[in-house]
Amino acid sequence: MGNKQEYIEKAEAEFYKTYNRFPVIFQQGKGVCLYDTEGNEYLDFGAGIAVMGLGYGDPDYEKALKDQVETLIHTSNLFYNLPSIEAGERLLKVSGMEKVFFTNSGTEAIEGALKIAKRYAYNKDHCHDHEIIAMNHSFHGRSLGALSVTGNDHYQEPFRPLMPGVKFADFNDLDSVKALVNEKTCAVIMETIQGEGGVYPADPEFLKGVRKLCDDNDMLLILDEIQCGMGRSGAMFAWQKYGVCPDVMTVAKALGNGVPIGAFLAQGKAARAMVPGDHGTTYGGNPLVTAAAAKVLELFEQRDLVSHVKEMGDYLWEKLEELKERYPVITDHRGCGLIQGLEFSVPVGDIVKKALLEEKLVLISAGSQVIRFVPPLIIQKDHVDQMCRKLEQVIKGI
Repeated sequence: MGNKQEYIEKAEAEFYKTYNRFPVIFQQGKGVCLYDTEGNEYLDFGAGIAVMGLGYGDPDYEKALKDQVETLIHTSNLFYNLPSIEAGERLLKVSGMEKVFFTNSGTEAIEGALKIAKRYAYNKDHCHDHEIIAMNHSFHGRSLGALSVTGNDHYQEPFRPLMPGVKFADFNDLDSVKALVNEKTCAVIMETIQGEGGVYPADPEFLKGVRKLCDDNDMLLILDEIQCGMGRSGAMFAWQKYGVCPDVMTVAKALGNGVPIGAFLAQGKAARAMVPGDHGTTYGGNPLVTAAAAKVLELFEQRDLVSHVKEMGDYLWEKLEELKERYPVITDHRGCGLIQGLEFSVPVGDIVKKALLEEKLVLISAGSQVIRFVPPLIIQKDHVDQMCRKLEQVIKGI
């Protein structure tokens, strides 16, 4: 076995350079902690970018995966398989949606949702000039379709021209959405809680207003719950807190607890828009990944994890508010449940790096001046206390 630096140099030589990684090699995880190749323990408040809802090494989850590996991993979508049927049933039950399509990732779920919108509009008039309204400062993924509805010029610029017919409104500004609606508009897509854009929850009146706008103009409402869904907001899906139901929803990340799986779900008119041949996937919904998702959904229900998130979210809010009151460098605090953000008056890159390397605390940013807190959903109060102590040490240093 080589030393850490040798491994890092080997990785840099092998991998396509699209990431600036931190100089840490994680080798093992347990509970809410990660361990590097040198045996150091890190408190994880990033959860693999909001993925590891059940934390690391959950025995019930791991047994389900091992059992499925020994039974059947893949068959293709030319046939049915039992884990996908169970996962679909559980996901539809907790979401109240009608139909589900399993994908390999959140980005692919967005692609499917966009296709539903376009297909629904095409079914009505057989035209190809339909438009979609997305939000500034949003993030929906890196593929060309998902990038087309991601409201960030920095991500889009090198890859233009993108999908035509996309217009951008301002999140939480209903008038800006209304101003873009015309007879060609077929859908509005947005995150219920903007994550990468700085942790901004939708205002209730905004979300309800967009829902009514879609109803009045026969447009589809697509809600991206890839990051804020699966219990993270204190509801199973964040839109359930608002009493507003989308026509199409996307989900991924914590759905698989580390296994790559996503899904798009539809209800009502959107559930009937597509026909055989309109969409497909080789790996999506295979027995291995859907066995993982089915077990995740089962454990969420058995352990009433959403109630736990509400309790821990309130405690995290209280403790982050205390930090905000003590340090003027913290200018704002937003979010709910276990998706919260602290905005700083300075760039947070050095804070995140120092927390990792000096305090053994894993944090992630959301833009240049926001630290995003998306820990495993199983955290306890003592983990919040530890995190705040470690973060405070770094803040004092700046």
